[in-house]
Amino acid sequence: MSTEKLQLYKCEVCGNLVQVILSGTGELVCCGQPMKLLDIQHDTSEMGEKHAPKIVFRENEKWVEVKNHPMTMEHYIQFIEVYKKDKSELHLKYLKPNDTAEFNITGLDDDIDAIENCNIHGLWGEDKHD
Repeated sequence: MSTEKLQLYKCEVCGNLVQVILSGTGELVCCGQPMKLLDIQHDTSEMGEKHAPKIVFRENEKWVEVKNHPMTMEHYIQFIEVYKKDKSELHLKYLKPNDTAEFNITGLDDDIDAIENCNIHGLWGEDKHD
């Protein structure tokens, strides 16, 4: 088994979430079990519209926003990540219930992607640039 930079793995027992910093070989294990590689969901349905991060320009700045998603104690976006497509740079913002699900990005060119993780529905991404 091999891992790739920026992949996310989750422990199905305790919920630990691990991101690969450097690619390697071997199996990621937690609580005595192999960790599950999380797939980034891309979906144009109503579910995708509520989860897909959008890269937008506002007031001459880049923002990543997740519109129409609840930010309650029970259901919220846990984090937003923005990274250069060549995976040479990563920016991460943790969120909590009642926060606004957005991230102001500075210092990155236009060749970026974004993902977000919903505490209930998992990892979502969209590489469409508005």
